Amino acid sequence: MRVRQIVVALLLCGTSIVAGARERPAAIETAEVAADRWATETEARMTDDERFSLIHGFMALPVGSVDPSTWPKDVILAAGYIRGIPRLGVPALRETDASLGVTNPFGVRKGDSATAFPAGLAIGATFDPGLVQAVGQAVGSEARAKGFNVLLGGGINLARDPRNGRNFEYISEDPLLSGLMGGAEVRGAQAAGVISTVKHFSLNSNETNRHTWNAVIDDGAHRESDLLAFQIAIERGKPGAIMCGYNLINGEKACGNDHLLNAVLKNQWGYKGWVMSDWGAVSGPDFAMKGLDQQSGEQLDKQVWFEAPLRAKLADGSFSRARLSDMVWRILRSMKAVGIVGQAKAPPIDFAAHAALAGEVARKGIVLLKNDGDVLPLASTVRSVAVIGRNAHVGVLSGGGSSQGLPPGGWGASIPVGGPGQMGMWRIERWFAGAPLAALQAALPQASIEFDPGVYPQDAAALAKRADIAIVFVNKYESEGFDSPDLSLPGNQDAIIAATAAANPNTIVVLQTGNPVAMPWRDKVKAILAAWYPGQQGASAIADILTGKVNPSGRLPISFPVSTDQLPRREIPSYGSPPNTPVSVEMTEGANVGYRWYAAKGLKPLYSFGYGLSYTTFSYSDFAARGGKTVSARVTVSNTGRRAGAVVPQLYLLEHNKNSMQRLLAFERLELAPGETRTINLSVDPRLLAHYDVKANVWRIGKGDYRIAIARSAVAVESIENVYLDERSFR
Repeated sequence: MRVRQIVVALLLCGTSIVAGARERPAAIETAEVAADRWATETEARMTDDERFSLIHGFMALPVGSVDPSTWPKDVILAAGYIRGIPRLGVPALRETDASLGVTNPFGVRKGDSATAFPAGLAIGATFDPGLVQAVGQAVGSEARAKGFNVLLGGGINLARDPRNGRNFEYISEDPLLSGLMGGAEVRGAQAAGVISTVKHFSLNSNETNRHTWNAVIDDGAHRESDLLAFQIAIERGKPGAIMCGYNLINGEKACGNDHLLNAVLKNQWGYKGWVMSDWGAVSGPDFAMKGLDQQSGEQLDKQVWFEAPLRAKLADGSFSRARLSDMVWRILRSMKAVGIVGQAKAPPIDFAAHAALAGEVARKGIVLLKNDGDVLPLASTVRSVAVIGRNAHVGVLSGGGSSQGLPPGGWGASIPVGGPGQMGMWRIERWFAGAPLAALQAALPQASIEFDPGVYPQDAAALAKRADIAIVFVNKYESEGFDSPDLSLPGNQDAIIAATAAANPNTIVVLQTGNPVAMPWRDKVKAILAAWYPGQQGASAIADILTGKVNPSGRLPISFPVSTDQLPRREIPSYGSPPNTPVSVEMTEGANVGYRWYAAKGLKPLYSFGYGLSYTTFSYSDFAARGGKTVSARVTVSNTGRRAGAVVPQLYLLEHNKNSMQRLLAFERLELAPGETRTINLSVDPRLLAHYDVKANVWRIGKGDYRIAIARSAVAVESIENVYLDERSFR
């Protein structure tokens, strides 16, 4: 409310100044000030009925106790709808899930498809903020053309547990990478003229008992990890809305968490947009006083808390009129700031350009994990190839849940999996049309290519033995609402790989997974590709990497552990218990998520964060780092091989005063021609060098020596410099 009062005061002050100095030309009003002013003026003209109509909305699907016959005519079947106020020019909010493309849940909008982009981890693996901004703009433009004006995307929760069923939607285990990439995606979407969220605020780290999972964490560690990712994304992307999560944080529901929503987000960070709930995440009207501005998917809650119950609190004085105005003002301000008020008709969708973009993301996000004896790229002279694996002749796997896309090519296969709880009906294994088998046949027209579905190890081995090369496609389906109990590949796929490798020394494994997996067969195969869920163009992207048409350049956004023994929690707390079993989970890793955990504990992962191979070679030289208020560095990188390729120099903090303190400080993706050399400068956000002082609400950089490294990954250091920093505090 304080923000709105200041804006009103400034506007009144500005009016009196202009009145007293008419001879001066009026100052040009910035878009930010214009949004503040319009929201203030519009909110002041509203009735209470109109105010309350903006702070709750329904899920625009035949789910729960709804009567579609009562819906306004402009409702689009999708995730959500909030009524507009035509007399004041306030548009209705038509919301769509859009983490990886505009969704069409259960195909309810007949014939309506959208570009299906690769998984969030594949996007994170590109280490390319410019590319993800283009993805955001493409998704935003498609949403707008379909009549939507709010994207429920921007998933940037850190991947704290590699068994989390929703990690495939998120970007990485690192706050800097997640924040920069998430902010770029939001910036692109909102440039297309739709409001974007970032979600799920915060610590939505597992799907097991997600409504009753209480994440217990020190406030400082929270600020230095997940909250820092959100803070960077908000600063870079300026999202119109934040979606809070289902889980609890230190005993308080995320959507009714006064500390998180009021103290941190709105007060300390000065966030001007609105906080919407996740669907079915509101437990009472008091959530409004604790920072929640809008109840979403209201029929999934026990009642519409932000209607009659909240009106009663307004009447008895326990809910202030000032807070009601603030909630409405925040929604209106984002509408105006992003440009959905009085918006012109959207341009048509360029599906061809967006398909090409999806293919580019898939190619740049595929990570080459192993390539012994340079078995890849496949030689054009290869005579026979055995392609093995379930549905490799049908399509590429995608992740399940509310992010599930329906691309123009449709689903090559759709297999209900089911399961307990509300999300069981969403748990459907979808394979995007476009088969890796067909893509390889097109890429290797001179080769004899045979297929085995990978049902029995004996059949796979027999086919592999007759071929020059054996390529095994393995899959692990992940979905919102469900975690995996471990890191294993389901369905006897480990045995299929082992049998194939025993029969053919030139065995290549392609992983289509939403998470890291264990690899008991790693030493028996020649090459491994992490293709993630590669999106609608995934088949051709995989073939391009395997045949060398494209040089692999992806880097791991998440560490691959050797086994669950290396994780902070060997088993997922309460896994296998009935849905909504209360569980409190001590986040003992604190801010040491992923590679930071391994460094702090002296553990060596199977594959480290930032790791990825190429078909060419690179050298680093002339590394220098210097201190000051923060750290800055310079390094020269050269392509010393015979092929053009991309490299991602990564700057890390390793130690402070000889104490381990590993953090990614900066990175840059470089595309280099053979023999090309480039020198880059890297600057460091000082928060990455600091600890957060909870009592003083400031970041503190401790004085002393900081060990700074330029590296190829979190464990592959090229060169180290020591810099000295003075102690300082900042907000």
